[in-house]
Amino acid sequence: MKGNKKISSGYIYFFGSFGGILFGYDIGVMTGALPFLETDWSLTNATLIGWITSAVMFGAIFGGALSGQLSDKLGRRKMILISALIFALGSLLSAVVPNFGEYYLIGVRIFLGLAVGAASALVPAYMSEMSPARLRGRLTGINQTMIVSGMLISYVVDFLLKGLPEAFAWRLMLGSAAIPAIILFAGVLRLPESPRFLIKNGQLDAARTVLSYIRPADEIEPEMATIQSTAKTESAAAKNTSWSTLLSGKYRYLVIAGVGVAAFQQFQGANAIFYYIPLIVEQATGSAASNALMWPIIQGIILVIGSLVFLWIADKFNRRTLLILGGAVMGLSFLLPAFLNVTHLNSNPMLIVVFLSIYVAFYAFTWAPLTWVLIGEIFPLAVRGRASGVASSFNWIGSFAVGLLFPVMTAAMSQEAVFAIFGIICLLGVAFVRFCVPETKGRTLEEIEQQGTRVKSTESLEASSDYTE
Repeated sequence: MKGNKKISSGYIYFFGSFGGILFGYDIGVMTGALPFLETDWSLTNATLIGWITSAVMFGAIFGGALSGQLSDKLGRRKMILISALIFALGSLLSAVVPNFGEYYLIGVRIFLGLAVGAASALVPAYMSEMSPARLRGRLTGINQTMIVSGMLISYVVDFLLKGLPEAFAWRLMLGSAAIPAIILFAGVLRLPESPRFLIKNGQLDAARTVLSYIRPADEIEPEMATIQSTAKTESAAAKNTSWSTLLSGKYRYLVIAGVGVAAFQQFQGANAIFYYIPLIVEQATGSAASNALMWPIIQGIILVIGSLVFLWIADKFNRRTLLILGGAVMGLSFLLPAFLNVTHLNSNPMLIVVFLSIYVAFYAFTWAPLTWVLIGEIFPLAVRGRASGVASSFNWIGSFAVGLLFPVMTAAMSQEAVFAIFGIICLLGVAFVRFCVPETKGRTLEEIEQQGTRVKSTESLEASSDYTE
């Protein structure tokens, strides 16, 4: 950040969350590219198809963990720049894969996944540290709007390119992801570093300047004092912080809550819909998957509308309330098609797609955005980078498992049975939120951390009482 030229808050929040476009674009682009790739390379092996689809998520497992730790040393901004470069390079390499180079493509997409995983960890952390507590849900939720916008853009690009020969269509679909990566890199060059990171590293004047861009003048010094106090305490604690620290002491309660929500979001099966909806429609109706590319666009529109609904309600309802509501409806949307199939009441094969659309609608304004809001706000400063990386990695483990196993599972059992399994996982996620996740709405990052400390103290007192008895 050069000079003292003022940077508008709108610019900061837009490009601070723009990494979500990259994240979303690569989630969505393979949905349309896969049917053409299957035809071009005559792919029939379900496991190989699963690996090609899920390779990005496998790379993202490591990208999320590494970026979280490196961002504590290099800064959020610098790591976003690095991830944009990796994303652009990986996208271009995907477009020039040799014919029938299945394993080469898998390797390139694993490399690309490093950047996708980094974006999933860095953007929520950056946005939460830039946002005031009263608006943190809404502003951090912009990340989800960016993600689903990236997905919708990729669906539209896939649809527009579907008339090309197979060999050119899927290559252009995958290579076009370099465009948003270049835009992100250019935008982040002017982006300031997080004030919390700056204060943690002793750059007080720079932190004060950044806060002047995004806070009223009378809030700057009080927030500086609060962050400094927390940073001083956490700096002393961080000297003894390691990976094992995440599950010890006062951090365990909040780390388990954040990582658990991140894992449940993906094991609930959402990406089975986003990656394979043309193939789901093909299996339900018998029509070719390459002719069903309008369905991803419909799902993408539902996702974007849902993300906008979330921006409207984000700071009006408790996080836990929305997660419990969304998870319950999502679970029923997966379980009902299986029930109708068993009782022979499902006469229309497209009914499963209708229920999947209901699932997507509720997922779009509950679990999809709130997971990243929670990841950005629930972890204490001393372990935020590491914990955010672990949460992102668990999220990507779930995404990878779903992407890899869904075609294998549907080859072995009915689609209704597969989605019923995901429905049960949704209901388990509801129980987890009910008993293990604290409310974070409207609280500063420092207050949330103090809540974790109080829970730890309560556990210690209860353990002491049990021992005495």
